[in-house]
Amino acid sequence: MSPLPGALAGLKVIDLTVMLAGPFCTMLLADQGADVIKVEPPEGDNTRRFGPYMADDEQRIFGGYFQSVNRNKRSIALDLKSAGGRATFERLVAGADVVVENFRAGVMDRLGLSYEHLRAINPRLVYACLRGFGDPRTGASPYVDWPAYDVVAQAMGGVMGITGPTPDQPLKVGPGIGDTVPATMLAFGILAAARHADRTGEGQFVDIAMYDSILALCERIAFQHSYTGVVPHPEGNGHPLLCPFGLFRAADGWVAIACPQDRFWRDLCAAMGRPELGQDPRYALNNDRVAHKADVIAAVTAWTETLTKAQVSAALGGEVPFGPVNDAADIFADPHVAAREMLQPVEHPGSTHTAIIAGVPLRMTRTQGRVRSRAPLLDEHADAIRAEFGIGVAD
Repeated sequence: MSPLPGALAGLKVIDLTVMLAGPFCTMLLADQGADVIKVEPPEGDNTRRFGPYMADDEQRIFGGYFQSVNRNKRSIALDLKSAGGRATFERLVAGADVVVENFRAGVMDRLGLSYEHLRAINPRLVYACLRGFGDPRTGASPYVDWPAYDVVAQAMGGVMGITGPTPDQPLKVGPGIGDTVPATMLAFGILAAARHADRTGEGQFVDIAMYDSILALCERIAFQHSYTGVVPHPEGNGHPLLCPFGLFRAADGWVAIACPQDRFWRDLCAAMGRPELGQDPRYALNNDRVAHKADVIAAVTAWTETLTKAQVSAALGGEVPFGPVNDAADIFADPHVAAREMLQPVEHPGSTHTAIIAGVPLRMTRTQGRVRSRAPLLDEHADAIRAEFGIGVAD
């Protein structure tokens, strides 16, 4: 029995995005069955030339970066600076539901392919864009002309301001959340607008600013500052409002322990062989433990640092919110990851080896999203796409 089509089967998405943020957004749609047509310049998306590469891949058509976020998509190459390329693009738009781009503000306007122009061609069109500081159509930022990448969004949006070992040493978060969080929010916005278009026949402009998305992700800094006047700063591996809640050293690495509820604190104390701490009124309630944070962290660390991660897991797993700090090798060996199919094999052109990329985290009982195909070759699906949209080769 063949798998059911994805929940977004039938949704046609014209994808002009490059780098990480935009392609991650359209990947989320493609994973759920949307037909994502990646429109690339004649030389291809620049990230095709990014690594890493398989050891035996001498062709280097694309690397792991491109493979990961462009799976499940089809490719057609168009020169949007040419009259013919723009005409073909307009034909695609006429038959599509969504256009997604992440150029700087004004680029599409200068190409003669503005939202207003495309809306006249297809009134149902959902036009979605992702920029560092948004689009003037939805709110003119003083930074609208600034280019932005993940690290810029993390810096300005607040996440670096509360991440780091000490108050005066901010740190970049490891994964590119300045890209992937806005991308995820944009995917949600696209689906909300598509739902509205289905009901009313009316498309709209959907805009995400990377800065805004990271600020929204860091929501607690807003209410902390508003309610108390405090300016939150990096606090290492702890939490300003919960205790114990953070990372603790083990004999062979680090573990995460979280006891926001008082009963978890009592269970932790019992597991540590220190039940008296669970009954001590100085530590009975979360706010009490926050007030005596140094004592609490010292007591937990004195226990964890004598044990391996596996031993802490044996003591706490299933009883207290706990997890070991995993590296990639740990993740590849974890039975949870296998059971949830979170590492997916894909073929890689130019290599005899199977590549492994991250899977689809959203689980659905009827229309499960999946990795159906590798990332496309440049212009690989041009003939099929032109035929589907009734576009001649000369158009």
